Amino acid sequence: MGVTLRFVADQLVAPTDTDLQQASGDLLHALIAAPPRGCDVAAIVPSGDEHLASSFSGLREAQSVGLARRELAAAWQMGIAGTVGGGLIHSPSLMAPLVRHDRANRGDQTVVTLWTYDAWESKSSMSKTQRMWTRAMLKRAAKHADAIVVPTFALAEKLHDLHHFGERIRVIAGAAPSHFVVPSDGAARLRDLQIPAAFAVVPIDGASRDDVETALVGASGAVTSDRDVVVLGAAEGTEPQIADMAAAAGIPERHVHVRGALDAADRAAVMSQADVAVFAGSRVAWPWRLVEALRLGLPVVATDSNLHREVVSDGGLLVAAADLKDAVRRAVDEEAERLRVMSSDRGRAYSWQSAAEQVWQLHAEL
Repeated sequence: MGVTLRFVADQLVAPTDTDLQQASGDLLHALIAAPPRGCDVAAIVPSGDEHLASSFSGLREAQSVGLARRELAAAWQMGIAGTVGGGLIHSPSLMAPLVRHDRANRGDQTVVTLWTYDAWESKSSMSKTQRMWTRAMLKRAAKHADAIVVPTFALAEKLHDLHHFGERIRVIAGAAPSHFVVPSDGAARLRDLQIPAAFAVVPIDGASRDDVETALVGASGAVTSDRDVVVLGAAEGTEPQIADMAAAAGIPERHVHVRGALDAADRAAVMSQADVAVFAGSRVAWPWRLVEALRLGLPVVATDSNLHREVVSDGGLLVAAADLKDAVRRAVDEEAERLRVMSSDRGRAYSWQSAAEQVWQLHAEL
């Protein structure tokens, strides 16, 4: 008798986060592409899309639970599983029916995923409602999840301080979007976005004000080498504040270009033409943009932290915040070629195929 892994695909029906939507789709594709012998994959989805199976060749079925995503999130937060049933359930987030189940006799398993510690440390990247829901679901996971997947050991250490997960925490890294490649119309996209010819890129998605200020001070090292600074991922309405922070960091107004959230194709076009990517911060969250920079072989300079040390490893320059400016200058001048090779090599360490293989192995071990 075959075994079906049931994948919670709410982000593919009613996405609440673009990065999580991309990760869910890529992981689902990878799980379907290489199942162990005798295994297949089905999806659990909120109501609203009966055609998901047609978008994923090889998906056994897409089971609708009859509730819209918002209502489903509330029901699962209260421990109401409804008609979901048992079996092997894998969620790429905390969105899962975390209830009492019988793993020993029936073989039921529920595995969830946490990508960020923001619900406990950051108020800028999450709403109050999101923080409360995340905290409540992690408490349910502590009681009922057979395993909780995190992308880094840095996040695993944080979780050990919150709940008694014991050996249930497993580290499985994410990856850049499978379609994250330089588009054929990249030059046209750069013109439309009014991107300068030579620049350092500073992705700030979810970053705190202090982190943005630190990154801009570091990026000013590129300005001394005749580059501009392009800031990506600015929240709507924050452009004037970021321009003021850039001026305080010593970057003249004519040399800073602030852009909002871009789709993957636009990001790839912009980042592929940058001379260096600058990252600052102590957030314990999977660094989506940093991994994208590594995927493109872009020189990376980041502040030294447990998370950056783990993800970047020897793929870039990790320095103290006070040394960031000088490191950026070196990255665009004498160390540029060496850093491109190092970045490209490190970028190959992350793939959704590898993540899927580890997910299958995790469920086999359980």
